[in-house]
Amino acid sequence: MEIEWLLAYLALGGFVGFFAGLLGVGGGGIMVPMLTTLFAAQSVPREHLVHLALGTSMAAIVMTSLSSLRAHHKHGAVRWDIVKGIAPGVLAGTFAGTFVASRVPTAPLAVFFACFMAYVSVQMILNVKPKPSRALPGPLGLAGVGGGIGLISALVAIGGGSLSVPFMTWCNVKMQNAIGTSAAIGLPIALAGALGYLINGWGAGNLPPGSVGYVYLPALVLLSVLSGVTAPIGARLAHRLPVATLKKIFAAVLVLLSLKMLHTVLG
Repeated sequence: MEIEWLLAYLALGGFVGFFAGLLGVGGGGIMVPMLTTLFAAQSVPREHLVHLALGTSMAAIVMTSLSSLRAHHKHGAVRWDIVKGIAPGVLAGTFAGTFVASRVPTAPLAVFFACFMAYVSVQMILNVKPKPSRALPGPLGLAGVGGGIGLISALVAIGGGSLSVPFMTWCNVKMQNAIGTSAAIGLPIALAGALGYLINGWGAGNLPPGSVGYVYLPALVLLSVLSGVTAPIGARLAHRLPVATLKKIFAAVLVLLSLKMLHTVLG
C-alpha cells in the first residue's frame, strides 16, 4: 500500500475514534463516505464501492466500540440492564439488515445513506431532544426496539447512537448514561454487522486483494490502530466539553461527507 493511503486510513481512524468516544456514535457516518471516496480513488469497481465501505466500517466499529465502552464504563455511565435487554434484538436486526443491504445496488444504497445522515445531522444541528415522558419498555419492547435500531444500523453502518440515544433520553435515561449505554450497544451491532457483510460478500467477484467478503482488511487494520487510542480521549472529554456545540460541528461534517459520497457514486 502506498504511503498516502496508509496515512489517509490512519488519520480517518483517529478522527472517527475521537468522535465515537465523545458522542457515543460508531463513526460510520464519517467512515462510509470517506471509505467510498478512498476506494474509488483506488479503482475499486463501482458496484462494490458502498458495500465494501459499509462492511469495512462495521468491522472497524468493533474496535472503536470496545475502546469507547471501556472508557464510559470506567465513568459508571453504562446502563447494563438496558444493554442486556436490547442486545438480542440488535444482534438479529443488524445481521438481517446486512442481507438486505447486500442485495441493494450501490446507487440507491448511497442515496439512502445520504438521506439518513441528513436526518441525523438536522437532529444534531437543532439539538433535538425528545421530551422525557415515559419509562423504558419491558424485555419484549426493548428487544423490538433493538431489532429496529440494528436493521437501520446495518444499512448505514452506524453504531446505533443516533437512534439509541434519542430513544433512551425519551425514556428518561440521563444523557450521560444514554451516551455511555449507546457505546455498549454499538459493540453487538458492529459484531453482527461485520459478520453479515463478511458472509454476504464471500465469493463476490472483482473485489480488491486483501478483501474478506465485504471487509477490506488493510483499511480495517489501519483504521483500528488510531481509533483505539483516540476513543478514550473523546469519552473523557464528553464529561467536560459542550457536547451540543460539538454535535453541530460534527453534523456539518456529516452533511459535507455525504454529499461527497453521492458525487463519487453518482457522478
